[in-house]
Amino acid sequence: MSSTNFEQGLQLHSKVTSGGELELSLAKVATPTPGENDIVVRVEAAPINPSDLGLLIGPADISTATSSAGEFGPVVRAPVPQGALKGLKARLDQPMEVGNEGAGTVVAAGSGAAAQALIGKRVALAGGAMFSQFRVVDARQAFVLPDHITSEQGASAFVNPLTALGMVETMRMEGHTALVHTAAASNLGQMLNRLCQAEGIGLVNVVRSPAQADLLRQQGAKHVVDSSAESFINDLTAAITETGATLAFDAVGGGRLVGQILTAMEAGAVARMSEYSRYGSTTFKQAYIYGALDTRPTELSRAFGFSWAIGAWLLTPFLQKIGMEGMMRLRAKVAAELTTTFASRYHQTLSLSEALELPNLAAYARRATGEKYLIDPSR
Repeated sequence: MSSTNFEQGLQLHSKVTSGGELELSLAKVATPTPGENDIVVRVEAAPINPSDLGLLIGPADISTATSSAGEFGPVVRAPVPQGALKGLKARLDQPMEVGNEGAGTVVAAGSGAAAQALIGKRVALAGGAMFSQFRVVDARQAFVLPDHITSEQGASAFVNPLTALGMVETMRMEGHTALVHTAAASNLGQMLNRLCQAEGIGLVNVVRSPAQADLLRQQGAKHVVDSSAESFINDLTAAITETGATLAFDAVGGGRLVGQILTAMEAGAVARMSEYSRYGSTTFKQAYIYGALDTRPTELSRAFGFSWAIGAWLLTPFLQKIGMEGMMRLRAKVAAELTTTFASRYHQTLSLSEALELPNLAAYARRATGEKYLIDPSR
């Protein structure tokens, strides 16, 4: 086993106490000794994704958070509503490791040939606990970044690119021909827009402001509808009717948006019917909720017939469905287009300690479009 100074490092922890308080802190933890096929990665870039915020912050009220000095950096505390504690029972009083994906340099490895071959290489990985200075993973979990790709460029090589590809794969597997995507000006939404343009797929991009609409149009998006506009429903119906979209991926979750999309899909389908049916069209309409930008209940006004379904969609179960061969095929496409189709852009890069400073925490907790943050634990 090759070695360097990796025996211990800082790691970001999120803990919800049984007393109803979120506690965010840094801890110095021992780096596990790598097994025969393991590698030790010095993490140099890890994005803060919405899926990370669910574990990092959860239902805590960040607007009333306080900060104090800890041994290794700030300690942030924020109240958690009592009503939310029941759903958090399995994690109460336990420090949780955070960070779904990232990239860095392999600084040590076990004795296995495949692991040894990666020493000194930059790799991308999605092994969890990436808001850490060092991470030990099986060498098979990582893929080597091309020499011209930096850790920052490779940090978001898993979650968003594979989600965009997974949406298109799901569309094809389920027999749809066009998509609707909400919160479409996000990094993920911009990737999906580029992917659909390249592959000639009809895509209806739903955004929340004129500025977001302009951003996507500047990137060549043909169908962009703004949910803040008075003409939203008419615009949505027209775009869905033109594309024939019968599948939607919704990052918002709460409120009326999913129902509005299904209603617009039904309007497009009814317009193509030659005979009236009191049960609506026979065109099947599917909406998948994959995010929770709006935590309110999902509201449905049943105006979309009887041929429809709403479900949840997550990347990990999808990858399990397509198997290792399918996942490797998608990963190869990501690696080939990491600086083009699947490029990510970041608003700011923070150290682990800076990530716990209250102004920064409030900023990335807003999940504002165009303000994706990156953590560099090696700082």
